[in-house]
Amino acid sequence: MTIRVLLADDQALLRGTFRLLIDTQPDMEVVAEASNGREALELARSQRADVVVMDIRMPEVDGIEAIRLIGQDEDLAGVKVLVLTTFEMDEFVVQALRAGASGFLGKGVEPAQLLDAIRLVAADEALLSPGNLAGGERLSTLTPREREVMTLVATGLSNDEIAERLFVTPVTVKTHANRAMAKLGARDRAQLVVIAYETGLVRAGEERA
Repeated sequence: MTIRVLLADDQALLRGTFRLLIDTQPDMEVVAEASNGREALELARSQRADVVVMDIRMPEVDGIEAIRLIGQDEDLAGVKVLVLTTFEMDEFVVQALRAGASGFLGKGVEPAQLLDAIRLVAADEALLSPGNLAGGERLSTLTPREREVMTLVATGLSNDEIAERLFVTPVTVKTHANRAMAKLGARDRAQLVVIAYETGLVRAGEERA
């Protein structure tokens, strides 16, 4: 079965590059391109896309809102969203996962990784990171407090908010978060958030407490 792909990004050159890559594959095709979230929603409906490759930062309607709208549309129940992100802001990762994104990739991803990710997401398998980030067993290297801080980071709380909840200083929170990142090989807080979801420490749809 051919995987029908919709590209949603406000950069025409990037869309064109991805289209050339995807259309070379015998098992997938680009059925439409959107330059903002509103177009992505409309085209997902009209073109019956299987996978939407979605940028987060777009004009008019951004990627997060588009993911949310796709998830709320019963006619689009089978549509999967693969988000392309620069991992610049961990709150974007949290918001997109809550909104219903099926996977994440960095924009510097290798072509083969993008193609594999589209196939995985189309097959209804979650893909929350392009690399070999962390398995559940690696969480065992964390102390209870590091796990606790990691969980709270992944639910969208700031260092100050976590500090208030745990009755410690923001500096202490940052120290625990940094130690968790070092142990898990995460390059930043955003990737720490992804690992928390990937390993089941935090689940999509969980509300910020």
